[in-house]
Amino acid sequence: MKEKIIAVFEIGNFNGKLLLYNHDLIQVAEFEEKLLITRDEDGLECVDIELIEKWVKKSVLMLIHSSEWDLAAFNFTSYDPALIFLDSHGKRLTPLYNQSKPIDKCIPEQLYNRYGGMDEFCLQTASPAIGMKNSGIQIFWLKNAKPEVFARTKYILHLPQYLSYLFSESIFSEYTSTGYHSALWDFDNMKYHKWVKAESIPLPDFVHSGKTFEVNIEGKKIIVGVGINDIVACLQPFFSVTDKEFILASTGNDCVTLNPFNRERLTAEQLANDCLCFLSNDMQPFKSSMFSMGQLHDAVLQKMSRYFKIQGDSFKLIKPDMKLFNKLSTMFRGGRIFFNEGEYTREIKDEPDLFEFDHFVEAYHQLMIELSDITVEAINLVIPKHDNLENLFLTGRFSKNDLFIKLIASSYPHLKVFTTDHPNISALGAALSIYGSVFNEDKPILDIGLTECLIGRG
Repeated sequence: MKEKIIAVFEIGNFNGKLLLYNHDLIQVAEFEEKLLITRDEDGLECVDIELIEKWVKKSVLMLIHSSEWDLAAFNFTSYDPALIFLDSHGKRLTPLYNQSKPIDKCIPEQLYNRYGGMDEFCLQTASPAIGMKNSGIQIFWLKNAKPEVFARTKYILHLPQYLSYLFSESIFSEYTSTGYHSALWDFDNMKYHKWVKAESIPLPDFVHSGKTFEVNIEGKKIIVGVGINDIVACLQPFFSVTDKEFILASTGNDCVTLNPFNRERLTAEQLANDCLCFLSNDMQPFKSSMFSMGQLHDAVLQKMSRYFKIQGDSFKLIKPDMKLFNKLSTMFRGGRIFFNEGEYTREIKDEPDLFEFDHFVEAYHQLMIELSDITVEAINLVIPKHDNLENLFLTGRFSKNDLFIKLIASSYPHLKVFTTDHPNISALGAALSIYGSVFNEDKPILDIGLTECLIGRG
């Protein structure tokens, strides 16, 4: 008898994954697809959306005809706030524009100036001014730079909703994609920002991210999810394993800290220090902070490796040494060797004083002290003055770094600190969000590989 599964398509920057989950939400298979590059009409490189469409459709048919799995449902999640523009017949008008596409700075400035100035606009929409990485700016750019295309645009969808539409033929917006630094949502009034209506932007009605549609594909009835933003999706498994308030810090190239219980208005200081707001799947605002942790780590490590003449991956063998921590604490008294001094300062010094260290291991301990201090600053930015937090969850690349974990845990002795090395937490969240539509029963108890770090508990 074939095993009933939920499939999730996870679209990243340069690769796609297809993950399969069984009745107990245990991953039973994973397939990876390299996303090929093409060029848009201006000659700039972008991911080939046509090949994504073909891969997704081909994969669904493969699963339908599988002798091993019984495809019950599938859903979509993606990283970037990518948009697709459709005409009145539901046909795609545009490529999947590169988020780094350079645009005339006068275009976003024009939008900001019409609606209160950049500072006020960015604060209201909880969106830093980051060009085409703001999906709303993508829309405003298309309207101004390619008016003939915009004039033919009937619907605008974020990528997960577009991929869902390819099967459901249902056109909807969804909160989690709209709330991700889109410059579309007014977090003060909890509705689309007034510029969306004033500029006649054709965005469809909203549905909950758990919304599903029943479709018939080659005679088989299958459930299709409406899609969900990957950062919001990664929270869902943690809601399933605890009923206590928590913070999730995803540590990788970017360190993204999420506090799904912080509903407070974003402040100008928070926005200036890389904080923003998301919308949950039930349209609740919550805060996030971010900094480029992996990039900082790797840039400093490169300097250290050259100076000490060792292999760049030697740090993976280092174990925490409390005597070294204490020695460095006495030597530098909280000062920084690798990064410039100052609150929320994340610039690397041009010439760090590596001669201060006797050996590479000592220098690496100091690097992790400084990186953990920067991480704690970022986490604290999204903790309100009065909170009921009990847990801190750490995922991603640095959740495997013993030095980092011990330093973070020591900084929060009042919290239970857990790590998990679950490889596909966002895809699991996307599967979880449509589970009830598939199995019509309570969600299973999840095992996401949590390990508690007891250092620092008091």
